[in-house]
Amino acid sequence: MLNRVSRFLLLPLILFGVYSSALGQDPQFSQFYAAPLYLNPAFAGSTLQARAGMNYRNQWPAIEASFVTYSAYFDYFFEDYNSGVGMLINQDTEGLAGLNSTSAAIQYSYQVLINENLAFRPALQGGFYYRNLNFGRLTFGDQFDPVTGLLINPSTAEQFDTGLSRAFADFSAGGLFYTKTAWLGVAWHHINRPQQSLIDNEDRLPRKLSVHGGIKFLLDGGSFGGQEMRERSLTPTFQYKQQGSFSQVDLGLYFTGEPIVLGAWYRGIPFKQVNGFSNNESIVLLLGVVQRGADDELHIGYSFDYTISGLGVSSGGAHEFTLAYTWSMRDPRKPPKSSRYLPCPRF
Repeated sequence: MLNRVSRFLLLPLILFGVYSSALGQDPQFSQFYAAPLYLNPAFAGSTLQARAGMNYRNQWPAIEASFVTYSAYFDYFFEDYNSGVGMLINQDTEGLAGLNSTSAAIQYSYQVLINENLAFRPALQGGFYYRNLNFGRLTFGDQFDPVTGLLINPSTAEQFDTGLSRAFADFSAGGLFYTKTAWLGVAWHHINRPQQSLIDNEDRLPRKLSVHGGIKFLLDGGSFGGQEMRERSLTPTFQYKQQGSFSQVDLGLYFTGEPIVLGAWYRGIPFKQVNGFSNNESIVLLLGVVQRGADDELHIGYSFDYTISGLGVSSGGAHEFTLAYTWSMRDPRKPPKSSRYLPCPRF
């Protein structure tokens, strides 16, 4: 059992773990196109309508050092100004000690029609982060009954300094080229490399580069469950991410046979070694449902990360749920100025 002295011996180890976590990477979503504003601010207003969505991810739920991430967003396209605006809120809890990160951002994108086949969307993002450490999640040996193992003495917990927090501004940018069937985007997050450490002033948030794209192949029409498909397509996609010394590739394929969307992709870089181990992380499987109305759409998705790294599937993998609703706020009597819709998936 740990006594009060051992708590203070443990405290530096906890802080070291938090500091190491701070050197880690941004949270990630397997359904990265279902978190469009998180992926790239250039997606703000990309539906040419109004859109609201939310994302939930629980990574490694079978172990105590799990990661839980929430995200919510809203964006809208101002047709008269060829401009999209977006609002994004994220909340992430990391590990046993409960390192909490909350961020809010606003985004602006502008649609440039280069020619009848090609469009470009540059974008900027400004945000605010707040990080803090929750010592209330920690328990120690002398708080438990030595026979039953039950928590009987919570009042003996040390009152650690609760001032371990950090707030900072954050700036990002992005760009997106697209045609009717293909797209290529680049996002650069944390351009200003803000100071993020909770315990000193020597840890800046590494910049993150993301390159993502794909191409949609439309298939002949058919039926599914007795219903006519509005879309039947195959869409190979990719994403490359680099943040600090860390890099990763997502490579996969979507099959759309509305109202059903199926997806499978691989995450990792098998030829790259990380601390002596192959950088294989997971195989991701997706099931999505699309419901389209006259001027609105509903997208619901679930994906599971089958962990193929050293942690194995016993870690619980990762579960991810996404929800997005798109609707028109335009006067139906007024024809749209632009019909240059992005062909990328919504999951």
